[in-house]
Amino acid sequence: MPSSNDCVFFGPAKTLQLTHHESKVNDLSDESMSDARDQLATDFSAYRQRLWQTVRIRMDPRLCGRVDPDDILQEAYMDAEKRLPHYVQQDSYSAFVWLRLIVGQTLINVHRRHFSAQKRNAAREINSSSGAGKSTYQCTATTESIVVQLTSGITSPSQRAIRKEDALELTKALDAMRTIDREVLILRHFEDLSNKEVAELLGIEPKAASVRYVRAIERLKKFMELP
Repeated sequence: MPSSNDCVFFGPAKTLQLTHHESKVNDLSDESMSDARDQLATDFSAYRQRLWQTVRIRMDPRLCGRVDPDDILQEAYMDAEKRLPHYVQQDSYSAFVWLRLIVGQTLINVHRRHFSAQKRNAAREINSSSGAGKSTYQCTATTESIVVQLTSGITSPSQRAIRKEDALELTKALDAMRTIDREVLILRHFEDLSNKEVAELLGIEPKAASVRYVRAIERLKKFMELP
C-alpha cells in the first residue's frame, strides 16, 4: 500500500445527499445484523485499496501531514456501520459504490471541518436522474488534480518545458468540459472505476457514462500521450 504521506492535489469532492438520520429498522434480527456487519468488514477489507486511492486522489494537499488517509477510512467505516441497517433494508447500491459514496461524504466532512467556507463556496452540484430516481452530487473543481496527474511523470528539462507550455492549454481544455464530464474522467482514469460503477455512482445510464468518458479522452488525447 502506498504511504499515507503520498498525497496528490485535490480532486472532486462529491456525494449523494445521504441522510445523517437513518430511519429506525425494527424488523432486522440480531443475527441478520451480525451477518451484515461481518459482510461489511469483508467488503471493506476487499475494497480498502480502491477506497484508499479515492482518498489519495481527492484529499486537499494542505491536509497532508495533518490528516492520515487511514483515519479518513476509519471514520468512513464507522459511518458505514451506523448506516448498515438502512443499507440492508434498502440495498439501493452495490457494496463498492455504497462504500465509495460514504468515503466521498466523509472526505467532504473532513474538508469542511478544516476549510469550511472555502470548500462550501467552491462546490458545484451535479443533478442526474436514472431509473432509481434523481440524485444530487457536490463537486469541487477537478482541473488542478487532473493537470497535476497528467503531467506528474515529466522529469527531463525538455519534458518540463513541454509541461509548462501545455499547462495553460490543458487547463483551458478541462475548464471547457462540463463538470460531469470531468467527474467521469477522474472516476474512470484516476480512480479506476468501471463504466458500470461510474454510471451507478452518478445515477446515469452506462451508455451515457461511456460516451462522456470517450468525449473527455478525445479532448485530452494530446495530453494523455505525454510521457
